[in-house]
Amino acid sequence: MTFQMRIIAKIMSAAVVVLLVAGPLLDATQAFAAGPSSTQDFHGAGSTFAAPLYDAWIAAYTKDHPNTSFRYEPVGSGEGLARFSSGVVDFADSDVALPAAAAQRIDRGVVQLPITAGMVVLAYNLPGLGGRLRLPQDVYVDIFFGKIRNWNDPRLLAANPGLHLPATTIAVVARQDSSGTTYAFTSHLEAVNPLWGDTGPGTGKIIAWPHVAMLARGNEGVASRIKISDGSIGYVEYGFARRLGLEVALLQNKAGQFVAPSPETGAAAIEESKGLGVEALARALGNPPGAEAYPIVTYSWLLLHRDYPDERGRGLAGFARFAVDKGQNVASDMGYIPLPQSVVRDGQALLARIDRGAVASAPGAPPAEASAQPQAAPAPPAAVAPAPPRQIEEYTARAGDTLRGVAAKLYHDARKWRDIAAANPKINARRRLRGGEVLKLPQPIDATSDAP
Repeated sequence: MTFQMRIIAKIMSAAVVVLLVAGPLLDATQAFAAGPSSTQDFHGAGSTFAAPLYDAWIAAYTKDHPNTSFRYEPVGSGEGLARFSSGVVDFADSDVALPAAAAQRIDRGVVQLPITAGMVVLAYNLPGLGGRLRLPQDVYVDIFFGKIRNWNDPRLLAANPGLHLPATTIAVVARQDSSGTTYAFTSHLEAVNPLWGDTGPGTGKIIAWPHVAMLARGNEGVASRIKISDGSIGYVEYGFARRLGLEVALLQNKAGQFVAPSPETGAAAIEESKGLGVEALARALGNPPGAEAYPIVTYSWLLLHRDYPDERGRGLAGFARFAVDKGQNVASDMGYIPLPQSVVRDGQALLARIDRGAVASAPGAPPAEASAQPQAAPAPPAAVAPAPPRQIEEYTARAGDTLRGVAAKLYHDARKWRDIAAANPKINARRRLRGGEVLKLPQPIDATSDAP
């Protein structure tokens, strides 16, 4: 090898060494310039009622926002609230709005808004019936009360002339888990017949049914059990019944009309309640008026924290804003009821404040009509600790209230009616209260709770 060739070989060898050393440094420099991954992962849980809609929303939203990832677990409203309260999930969905008193116990606070609405149907399995089952309100209440036990009961025969109702036992299917669907359904039963709350099992996410019932977890579990059980009837969200091809009853509404579940009859029911506060909203949806209104409807509520790190707050608000607005376009196709525009506007106004990291609404307060108006910027934190909330020790009854209803409203636990009764021995616990009656509360509540 000549002298010149040896020099060239040394230069090339040195260049290889430089490249080997510099390569990883170049890769690291490029990675640093690109910045950390901007992918955000969000985890939610709750209502099985709204779960199929969340799946559709997540698929549509992440397609246009590839740097976000959402996962929603349909574990039931009660379990979803428990996970949200303990900080296990970023958001939750519940078919029961969370009272302000309960929201105050969550460290990071709660912002909640209606995210969808839907219908609870009575699905049944009666081979050879020969037509569609019609159920008067007093009849289906007594079926779940256990007072009507057989399909050929005279009251069922009178309501369904010409149908072949068998002389078999009615097999009731109900929810086993803590369920907002159960809460909506039992609230309706109490609205139709006050005895359901006064002397019966009452309203709640989990209740002790007054007779033997087959129990299943989730709306899907109830729908599946009905499908395989001859002679069965159960309550389930409309979309699940439709997807499994279950027969659903024509239900009598408050106006006395027999109506089928449909986007039109559901919307007619929701229209009766738009723009109301959460307390009035619950009463209005108990048994909505209107000749075309489907009788068993419910909102489903998205629960977010009042306080997130900036980027996560904006990411969650972006998804929620899509769901409450454009996401409503797919609701009716899946058996849900699109939100009224006034409710959409309220939700958008509230989510805009999450974007800015300055949610000013009271913890747990759902958006009111006024929330769509421009809000003043929140004042800077005071130098002194805020005064504790005023405690309410009495409740002034409204005409038609029951002790169970008051307990559910104030303490979010209908079983506490006995405590209220013990604190008010002169009140007849078996009757409805008169407007203006004053109850002493055994456990004071904050002034920001559901009490007037």
